[in-house]
Parts: sequence; C-alpha cells; structure tokens
Amino acid sequence: MNHSNEALPDIRQTLVLNAPIRKVWDAVATAEGIAAWFMPNTFEPRLGYEFILKAGPFGDSPCQVTELDPPRRLSFTWGKDWTLTFELAELDGKTEFTLIHGGWDPDKVTEFGETHALVRDRMAQGWGGLQKSLAAYVEG
Repeated sequence: MNHSNEALPDIRQTLVLNAPIRKVWDAVATAEGIAAWFMPNTFEPRLGYEFILKAGPFGDSPCQVTELDPPRRLSFTWGKDWTLTFELAELDGKTEFTLIHGGWDPDKVTEFGETHALVRDRMAQGWGGLQKSLAAYVEG
C-alpha cells in the first residue's frame, strides 16, 4: 500500500470549558491570551495580519491570520506547512472549544528535519497538555 498519497489526518481535539464564550475567545484570539496558555507571540486579531509564535528552542515561527469570525472561529497559518483553527460554540454559559491542527503531509519534513508523521504524534499529545493549560486559564 502506497502511503505517500494518503494525507495524515488533521489533529482535532474538542473540550468543553466552564467559561463564557467571550472569555474563551479572549484567551485564544488576543496576544495576551495566547501567551498565557500557548506561547509568546506578536498576534493581532486582524485578517491577513502576519505575526510570530515564539517557540523557545525551536525559534520564531511566522504565522498569518487567514480567517477571523469573532467569537466563533480563528484560523492562521503556522510555519511553512501548518494551519491552526480554533472553533468556539456556546453551550449554556459554557464553551465548546475545538482545536484543529492541519497541513500534515507524509512526504514532508519540518524545518527541523523531522517527518510530519513523527511530529504529528508528538503534537497531538502536546495539544492535550495545552488544553489543560487553556482550561486552567479561562476557568481559574
């Protein structure tokens, strides 16, 4: 079976946060909010805006806002291959938050010479930890 024609699926993780949608939106769509649970950045919520995610030892990743629909949806490119999307939905005073990390390609390697397949597994676990950080931030 030839795997090179099969895209790796998006990482898609959903959790329900015990916080109103506006509070969650501020946590995922402002520079201060993103820095609190994810990483330092120069984000501004403007369509087409180019910003940097500061990934510590991995250096600065260039990003660009590609979709902005407050307080429901934010998408941006991350580095050379990836797209991150944050989707929010109101649920009786709580917020359902879905994170979608797309752009995985079995034939590609990252800027650091690792295959997408390898990095995808690590990132899928990493997002679980980050979602705990997000929950602590908006529910605290």
